[in-house]
Amino acid sequence: MNSVRLRVEGLSKRFRSHGVEVTALEGIHMEIRDQEFATILGPSGCGKSTLLRILAGLSRPTAGVARLDGRVIEGPGKDRGMVFQNYTLFPWLTVMENIQFGLRLSGRERTDCEAVARGFVQKIGLSGFERAYPRSLSGGMKQRVAIARALANDPNILLLDEPFGALDTQTRSLMQELLLQIWEELHKTILFVTHDVEEAVFLSDRIFVMTARPGRIKAVLEVPLARPRDYQVKASSEFLRIKTEVSRLIREESIRALTSSMMEPCSQEG
Repeated sequence: MNSVRLRVEGLSKRFRSHGVEVTALEGIHMEIRDQEFATILGPSGCGKSTLLRILAGLSRPTAGVARLDGRVIEGPGKDRGMVFQNYTLFPWLTVMENIQFGLRLSGRERTDCEAVARGFVQKIGLSGFERAYPRSLSGGMKQRVAIARALANDPNILLLDEPFGALDTQTRSLMQELLLQIWEELHKTILFVTHDVEEAVFLSDRIFVMTARPGRIKAVLEVPLARPRDYQVKASSEFLRIKTEVSRLIREESIRALTSSMMEPCSQEG
């Protein structure tokens, strides 16, 4: 069994909104194994993105701790790569320049940076677009560059916050397959946030299902589908069995969240 790369212990996050204290996360415990593809799945507003931002070092927890390779996460670091749903490329840089950005900041030699970037251009299928600017790229192409930029720095873990959420169905499916292909080649540890059940089952070794707010870990499901995977696995009986189980868990939490929100005015009046 692979060693633990990321360990989260008792993580909670509270903040004030319009004078009211909101608990976004409460008592999160989880372990992500080295070279694992893990997914966080949960109903809207459960704190998935909040958790990922804490792990990226972009936000601080109210309580608890997260450790990457035994070191406490206290801020951003080059040991983590982050890809957001919104396209975060630098519009004034070309595809090659965007991919090289972090390498240049770290002081790598120009020729070395260019060699690494060229290798990733090939991996993400954008040969011929090296000198293109983001404005001329489709949404799927932009996210391919964002993933390549994050991986070019050789992080210990790649964090992805619903990176395919803004894409059309066909492009999203192709991006899922491309990401798996890159993961199988590079053997990186990946933690992927999504609200899409089918996407989670297709990509993951394990799925962490979160409760409605405050976000807790409701269940951890193994996905025993053989690798490498392609789109045809989505029609298998085992895939559909896992998808049905995960959908049931998410539906329970969605109903609980809806019921809770409908009862709030009544409790205030009473």
